[in-house]
Amino acid sequence: MPIHKVVGNATEACHDIPSNATLLVGGFGLCGIPENCINELVRKKIDGLTCISNNAGVDDFGLGLLLQGRQVKKMISSYVGENAEFERQMLSGELEVELVPQGTLATRCMAAGYGMPAIFTPAGVGTEVAEGKEVRNFKGKDYLMEYAFDADFAIVKAWKGDHKGNLIFRATSRNFNPLMAMAGKITIAEVEELVEPGELDPDMIHLPGIYVHRIFQGANYEKRIEQRTVRVR
Repeated sequence: MPIHKVVGNATEACHDIPSNATLLVGGFGLCGIPENCINELVRKKIDGLTCISNNAGVDDFGLGLLLQGRQVKKMISSYVGENAEFERQMLSGELEVELVPQGTLATRCMAAGYGMPAIFTPAGVGTEVAEGKEVRNFKGKDYLMEYAFDADFAIVKAWKGDHKGNLIFRATSRNFNPLMAMAGKITIAEVEELVEPGELDPDMIHLPGIYVHRIFQGANYEKRIEQRTVRVR
């Protein structure tokens, strides 16, 4: 674990992410996505990526930008979401897609972070999700064996972080970011505010710095909303 984790920007943080890497990408919808890191991967034009994420953003934002550039070989996610290009590539066979129940997706991340090789879950038993997978019966109930994710890098986004990599997330961005940060062999965190060690209240830290290898203060966050709705007056 490196002692000095702070890097200057997304270019430095993502410098060694190669083509054909497997990436865990934090966020939920467009909430709490690592915008700076994604934009850097688009700029680098690496391809053949396997991306593990709850969904794939929208057509012109987030992971949707990598899909537009045909940089993603396989998506492992829980739903297609609002991304029409994701849907088109999936239905045309251009993109390999593994749809995973949302709880299973989260728990496979957690298992990787805990050093567990696999989990057993009732989700998906008797459906297409179970095809080709081992089923075991515990106390009269069937469970699927699902493997922990094996990802080269995790890229996540937090509200605040310190130089040691301790992170605080806000609201919905806490859904997947901490679990994915735990699961990556190398975890890169971008934050809205980077502070000195000791400035964060220890009781407020959601992810300890032991899981974070590189951290930088991001910039120019758009924080888009997938569907903005207002009450009709």
